[in-house]
Amino acid sequence: MPHLLPDTAPQRTLAASNFTYTVGSGLFLTAGVLYFTQAVHLPAGQVGLGLGIAGFFSLAVGIAVGRLADTRGARGVYAVTLVIQALATACFIGADSFWPFVLAVCTATAAKAAGLAARSPLIRHYGGDRPQEFRGYLRAVTNVGISLGALLAGWTVQVGTLTAYQLLIIGNAVAFAASAAILVLLPPVKPEPAVDSPRWIALRDRPYLVLTVLDGIMAIQFKVLTVAIPLWIVEATTAPPWLISGTMLLNTVLVITLQVRASRNVDSPVAGAGAYRRSGMAFLLSCTLVSLSAGIPAWAASTLLLTAVLIHTIGELWHSAAGFEVSFGLAPKHATGQYLGTFGLGAGLAEAVGPALLISACITWGRPGWYVVGALFAVTGLAAPLAVRWAQRRQQAGTGPVATVPQHS
Repeated sequence: MPHLLPDTAPQRTLAASNFTYTVGSGLFLTAGVLYFTQAVHLPAGQVGLGLGIAGFFSLAVGIAVGRLADTRGARGVYAVTLVIQALATACFIGADSFWPFVLAVCTATAAKAAGLAARSPLIRHYGGDRPQEFRGYLRAVTNVGISLGALLAGWTVQVGTLTAYQLLIIGNAVAFAASAAILVLLPPVKPEPAVDSPRWIALRDRPYLVLTVLDGIMAIQFKVLTVAIPLWIVEATTAPPWLISGTMLLNTVLVITLQVRASRNVDSPVAGAGAYRRSGMAFLLSCTLVSLSAGIPAWAASTLLLTAVLIHTIGELWHSAAGFEVSFGLAPKHATGQYLGTFGLGAGLAEAVGPALLISACITWGRPGWYVVGALFAVTGLAAPLAVRWAQRRQQAGTGPVATVPQHS
């Protein structure tokens, strides 16, 4: 990264809170499912069903909490979501049957979605002239934290005892609580002045909703690396299984080192639209290369897969930068939390439906499915600039839902 630490004290506080949080996230992302299946002995089908229920349950929470952050103050609301997530995560220790598991994981997942929305006004307020670039920095920090958490979780998986897994859950909850505590050092952000606008202004902004859907479709690409490629390597190629870790490491290193730089050049909604278009083409090329890795010698398959992951990661950098810019750039300042909560619906839907879609298309169907998925990304990337232009025309014509502060004589 060009700068190891942000320029201002509030930015450093947000980065420290984010880093602490993502170390905890890395612990759970790596071994959370194993805790419930191997340590608690819940059936894998029940765990998958519970996670799916939690994913859909959390979709609408971000909008409501984002609006609360806009009107009541983002720092306090964000801190509360972190505390709730810490408490819900700690309850995993007692979730030894299906319904307690569902209740705990729904609460934790909803609090996570709410926190992402509540944090958005803080990023906008303290992000300087380019909050989108600071958001890119936070994403790089996120990858560092998750990587460290994954390394720590490796010990738990290696030991494999109930006590080791319970220590992982406790560490996860402590990290979330510590992340909330760090926010005490952050100066509070006063809510924006009240405006004459519909109560749920983001849900009335049709171009923004279209962009939310398009970004959600594009966000399925995150599951390509974590779901589709690992299964493809094992089931359809002669590449060694250790290449799964190699592809993840390559992606993580590139995101950590290049995300800030990729975000810096995407400095307007128009530039974001172009980044969406480029990312769609990159994903199409990457998916094509992955499909060609079947039925060839191991060295050739490995070379193609690593090349595909390299190209995919470039597309991922562009996609993330585009999402940062468009989601902030087209959102009115007084409703940042509500708008970013709405924009998060797309990623939430991708989280819920992406794995099943990719497994059906790319693994069950095989090579043709990779072409279809790649084409889906490409078409979505081509549609994004049209939606951005629509949003800008509505803003310029004054027909969008952007409200103004009431004038008093």
